[in-house]
Amino acid sequence: MIQVIGDLLPSALGVALSPVPIIAVILMLGTPKARATGSAFAVGWIAGLVIASTIVLVATSGASDSTSATATGVNWFQVAIGALFLLLALKQWRDRPAPGEEAEMPAWMASIDTFSVGKSLGLGALLSGVNPKNLALTAAAAASISQAGLGGTDSAIAVAVFVIIGSLTVAGPVVFYLVASKRAAGPLASIKDFMSVHNPAIMMILLLVLGVKLLGQGLGALGG
Repeated sequence: MIQVIGDLLPSALGVALSPVPIIAVILMLGTPKARATGSAFAVGWIAGLVIASTIVLVATSGASDSTSATATGVNWFQVAIGALFLLLALKQWRDRPAPGEEAEMPAWMASIDTFSVGKSLGLGALLSGVNPKNLALTAAAAASISQAGLGGTDSAIAVAVFVIIGSLTVAGPVVFYLVASKRAAGPLASIKDFMSVHNPAIMMILLLVLGVKLLGQGLGALGG
C-alpha cells in the first residue's frame, strides 16, 4: 500500500498544483455568494476526481497480471502520457510571456462573480475530471493502483488518498474561508497573485517532472 501511495503521489501533487482552479476558487471566495459557490466548486472538484479515477480503475482491472495484455496496455499508456507531458512542457516554455507580461487567464474568469451554485459545481467537476491534464494524471494514478493488484478496500483507500491530496489546494482555501473569512482574505489574495504571475513556470515544471516520471515508469515496466 505504501509503495502504491508513493507511486501516485506525483500525479496527485500535479493535480493539486494546477494554477487555474486555484485562482478560480479564490476568485469565487471574493464574490458575494462566496460560501455557496466556493463550496459547490470544491464539491464538484472532488466529485470529478472520484468519478474519473473510479472509471479508470474499473477499466484497467486485471493490470496486476504482468503477462496480460491489459498490463502492457497500461504501460504503453504511461509512456504515451509521459511523452505528451514532455511535449506540453516544451510548449509551455515556448509560449511563456515575455518579462513584465502577465500570463493570459481563461476568459470565463472575468465573469466568475456571476456564477450560480450549479455552474460552480459543474466547473469544479469539469476542471478536475474532464480537463485533459488532470484527466491524464488521474488516469495514470488509477492505473498505478490497478497494477498493484490491491483488494477492493485497499484500492478505495488509495483512491481516497489521491483525491484528498489532489483536492487540498481547492478545498483547503474554501475551508479556510468558511472558518475564518476575514483572516483568509490576505493570504488567499497573495496565493492568487503568485499563481497568476508564475502560472507558465509552474505548469512547465510540473509537466516536465511528471512526464519524466511516467515515461520512465512505463518504459521500465515494458523492459522488465
